Amino acid sequence: MVLMIFLGAVSSLIDSLYPLFNKYVINHNIALGTLDTLPFVIAGYIALLLFHVWDNFYTCFLCSKLELHVDRDLRNAAFNHLQTLSFSYFNQNNVGYIHARVMSDSGKIGDLVSWRLMDLVWHSAYIIFVIIVMFMTNIKLGLMISILFPIAVIFIIFFQKKLVPLNRRVRELNSTITGDFNEGITGALSIKTLSAHEKMFGGFKEDTSNMRKAAVNTAHYSALFSSTVTLLSSVALAIVLWKGGILTLENAMLIGTLSVFMSYAVGIIEPIQMIINTLTSLVTIQINIERFTNLINTESDVADTPEVIEKYGDTFDPKYENWEELYGDIEFRDVLFQYPDGEELVLENFNLKVPHGTNVAIVGETGAGKSTLVNLVCRFYEPTSGKLLIDGRDARERSQLWLHKHIGYVLQTPHLFSGSVRDNMRYGKPDATDEEIWNALKTVSADEVVRKMDNGLDSDVGEGGGMLSTGERQLISFARAIISDPRILVLDEATSSIDTVTEKQIQEAIKTVITGRTSFVIAHRLSTITDADIILAVKDGKITEQGTHRELMDKKGYYYSLVTQQQQDL
Repeated sequence: MVLMIFLGAVSSLIDSLYPLFNKYVINHNIALGTLDTLPFVIAGYIALLLFHVWDNFYTCFLCSKLELHVDRDLRNAAFNHLQTLSFSYFNQNNVGYIHARVMSDSGKIGDLVSWRLMDLVWHSAYIIFVIIVMFMTNIKLGLMISILFPIAVIFIIFFQKKLVPLNRRVRELNSTITGDFNEGITGALSIKTLSAHEKMFGGFKEDTSNMRKAAVNTAHYSALFSSTVTLLSSVALAIVLWKGGILTLENAMLIGTLSVFMSYAVGIIEPIQMIINTLTSLVTIQINIERFTNLINTESDVADTPEVIEKYGDTFDPKYENWEELYGDIEFRDVLFQYPDGEELVLENFNLKVPHGTNVAIVGETGAGKSTLVNLVCRFYEPTSGKLLIDGRDARERSQLWLHKHIGYVLQTPHLFSGSVRDNMRYGKPDATDEEIWNALKTVSADEVVRKMDNGLDSDVGEGGGMLSTGERQLISFARAIISDPRILVLDEATSSIDTVTEKQIQEAIKTVITGRTSFVIAHRLSTITDADIILAVKDGKITEQGTHRELMDKKGYYYSLVTQQQQDL
């Protein structure tokens, strides 16, 4: 950056010196009718020009390099930081907001510290050098041109105040149109089935119409602005021709000197405009900086202590040699829990012992809060008070990564990464062999699905697994979860999107898979969890009942009503 600034200042100095060559040639060659020194002047001019070309090239190269390095570093820092944040951050901030912070804001910051900084340095240095040369050449004429500076500043600031909100409005409308366009594509099926074509096009047409009006209004002020800048440059040139012409006629100034002032008069207004444009953009970019730094400075609700990091390492630099084996005993001890963005207590003085190998089923109506317990076990959230013990030790005494490496999690809405089936399976176990992959797929009856694909394990699943059905994605994600032989298995309604035949196969597979593992099964079909060691019934975000299937049925409480209602629906 220092070298970039220095070379930029040198470039502006050279630009301010070019008119002096014209001055010398006019005064010492043309006016005197001699060409004796002209070859030396031309040689010097060419040498300076070649150096200037190299200077500009290398300055632009440094600007680009700086911008790209800053973009890379900021985006890496933001992306890595996002991996350390807890689920609450992603619950409170949508994907579009986070994407804009990582990509758009970082890009604007990179542009600021490179090109915008370079613009400020170059134009400021040029004005300073020109003013020095003008005052050294002729103080009176220099003062007359300098009077235009504050006038130019006033005009430029006036137009900037008009143009900034207009440009912002255009950007906002452009974002709205992009959103409409995106919704029109992603919601194409719904639009057709609802016959909502007219409504969608009406909204789109209105937005594009508003965009046109705002853009035309912006273009109007931009044209007026450009014309004003041209007028100011013409006024400066007129002053030079008027006053300089008089001085030349009175033999108080040589024609070559007049040509210098003419060159400066024409070119001095634009740098002022560029400086104010850059300073105005700084106000806008300040918002980008604040939003980006807020992301970077956001602290996770779930974080390892310095002592834990010292022993076990962190997410990106784990110390595997210090990791203990996980057995699978889990205990909630006087746990009180409230979601960071919630007001009501979800768990209050909750106690539960889950010995190694226990199968815990969690049931309840949709939206009842069945995932809360699992989120605590996985340390996606921390207890508000009380302790979660893993193998008899507070979970906070070991690293999150250590725990997550021993957990297999199958989501209700599974996510597959772009790439092949093999690539996705190796997210569960990076060094998995093809034989291990096939064994895991076979365990959950997913092997036949993969064999039917054109390229087997090399078949592309598409973005988010979009080239597969929901059931196929769920089967592969299930296999991915168990390939690493996790000690704790979490199934979040893992069979809800699978046909009845496949579900029975998977239920048999689950019985095999959970043997010897501590498992938590969030169930929608209650008939699938009657053999669970412990059943937790959740209502309105709170655990209202717990026990075995027989115990809860004998109580004839909330769980009983859920079972009987589901049987009636069948």
